[in-house]
Amino acid sequence: MAIAAIDNALWDLKGKLLKTPVAVLLGLARTEILAYGSGGFTSYSDEQLRRQLGGWAEQGFRAVKMKIGRDAEADLHRVRVARSAIGEGVKLFVDANGAYTRKQALAQAERFAGEFGVTWFEEPVSSDDLEGLRLLRDRAPAGMDIAAGEYGYDTLYLRRMLEAEAVDVLQADSTRCGGVTGFMAADALCESRSMPLSAHTAPSIHAHACCGARRALNVEYFFDHARIEQMAFEGAIAVKQGYLHPNLSTAAFGLEFKREDMQKYRVA
Repeated sequence: MAIAAIDNALWDLKGKLLKTPVAVLLGLARTEILAYGSGGFTSYSDEQLRRQLGGWAEQGFRAVKMKIGRDAEADLHRVRVARSAIGEGVKLFVDANGAYTRKQALAQAERFAGEFGVTWFEEPVSSDDLEGLRLLRDRAPAGMDIAAGEYGYDTLYLRRMLEAEAVDVLQADSTRCGGVTGFMAADALCESRSMPLSAHTAPSIHAHACCGARRALNVEYFFDHARIEQMAFEGAIAVKQGYLHPNLSTAAFGLEFKREDMQKYRVA
């Protein structure tokens, strides 16, 4: 992660020196990338769940993701609440953060897909359980993608996941996997296998990275991370009708730290 921070800073510096957006430096495969609203924490009440996910649907998000895994039976109720809040026209993703057993995840996958139209099941079992992920990928209902990879801190980790055929969608995080350079290496791995790549959080960085990545599918617009970016940086990228658009008229990532606003969080 320390390498990632330095790498991202160097991409930002390169963009500033060349007066060029990072997305353009990377090759600009596209000018926008689909974002999905992510939150729906297991601590939320039904009303909080409805308000957050339903609000994103009203704002134009094409997909939203919620947390599951604390209580398998309660998860069925919560997913039902989420589906009713967003309607049938918005894709519903779920993220168990590895909390289920293999058989438990299989049973949940059937119900999530059959009853609520869930199309994305993230980390149904631990990301370290590549055999379990492969089992889920092979036996999950048609139309449901199994996703994982956000805990990859190097290219070798991500390559092992692909070699195990453990996922339908590989996730990578440029704040963990060696920065934008590592993220583009993940894109090359996906390109070699004709697989999609999804960016985990950090939307203002990943908007640029995904617009330069050939296999990029979407960016996770995670509630807390997006909120903190808006608090801490001028130029933080917000979602417009379900998409992130990197500012191609400004250099680098287009971010300026709000030093005065952030002084209250400073530690000696």
